[in-house]
Amino acid sequence: MLKVYNFTLMRKTLLYHTHVKLNAKMVPYAGFLMPLQYQGVQIEHLTVRNHLGVFDVSHMGEFIVEGQQARQFLQFVCSNDINKLYKGRAQYNFMPNGQSGVVDDMIVYQLEDSKYLLVVNAANIEKDWNWLDKHKRRFEVKLTDRSVQTSLLAIQGPKALKAMQNLTSVDLSSMKFYHHKSAMFAGINDVLIATTGYTGSGGIEIYFEAKYSTTIWKNILDAGKAYEIQPIGLAARDTLRIEMGFCLYGQELSETISPISSGLGWVAKPETKCIDHQFLTHQKANPPRKKLVGFILKNRGIPRQGNIVIDSEGNSIGHITSGTFSPVLKKGIALGFVDRGIEIGQLVNMKIRNKIIEAEVVKPPFIKR
Repeated sequence: MLKVYNFTLMRKTLLYHTHVKLNAKMVPYAGFLMPLQYQGVQIEHLTVRNHLGVFDVSHMGEFIVEGQQARQFLQFVCSNDINKLYKGRAQYNFMPNGQSGVVDDMIVYQLEDSKYLLVVNAANIEKDWNWLDKHKRRFEVKLTDRSVQTSLLAIQGPKALKAMQNLTSVDLSSMKFYHHKSAMFAGINDVLIATTGYTGSGGIEIYFEAKYSTTIWKNILDAGKAYEIQPIGLAARDTLRIEMGFCLYGQELSETISPISSGLGWVAKPETKCIDHQFLTHQKANPPRKKLVGFILKNRGIPRQGNIVIDSEGNSIGHITSGTFSPVLKKGIALGFVDRGIEIGQLVNMKIRNKIIEAEVVKPPFIKR
């Protein structure tokens, strides 16, 4: 059945009218009307890989966690070791749900000694808030939702740091990966500049008061003009992250998928006694039956979520969670779960539109960073 959306009920970022003027195709996403594409997915994808692009990702959620026991609280609800953080450092995390799945994945930024910023997925803002609020009662912490007041722009690509340098006094090239600084950017004070991203092409993400969205967006495009900057939509953001093998919540991660099965053992530190620490300890020692791998099609075709993976005898051995055409490799690629006995380099088959197409099992990322 065709889904019917009531666009009047959709939320919009403060750059909505800017995207419309740029002829972006606007689509419903996580309760927002967001730009899917401007010029086309492949053009935008290659712009980020070769030059730089700017994404409006202000639909993401931002929570502030602060207080005397902020670190202990986050150590309990987060999978990674929060003690490794310090002021100016960021860390990738997931929140175990206590039932061997994941509430959400997120980035944690340490702002001050006892103050942190959590950036969560747009579709999970309410769920994440309720989960954190439920567990904070054991700790002396204050939780604040800054999602509405905060805008987030991602300037990604190999030319991003050089192109944006004139907008800030911070030496962008000297900032280490997954670090951040608060500084003036594009004439606006207290912008959080972070060397994080979801594309694998380098660059920065900036967080700032939402009321400055139009001004900062314009200044970014002006500063990047000489470097061939373009606005980039969510469709290319997805193809970029698939090429890098990055998980997407709802596809490679969920309330029912083991994070160890998803390959996130590297951010699971059960020794910190986080929620589900016993389960995480067990699964790291005894890996689950399914594992997340990559696939490169040997012939023409575009794999999609839900496609079945079969062996040479026609037995089902897995399924696809994310699939696309790689503009860099010029081939169909996919992420998906298969039986743990399937090895890297092995040839398997996929059922795509009633056709059987051969694919090679590979270890993501599909391209070098």
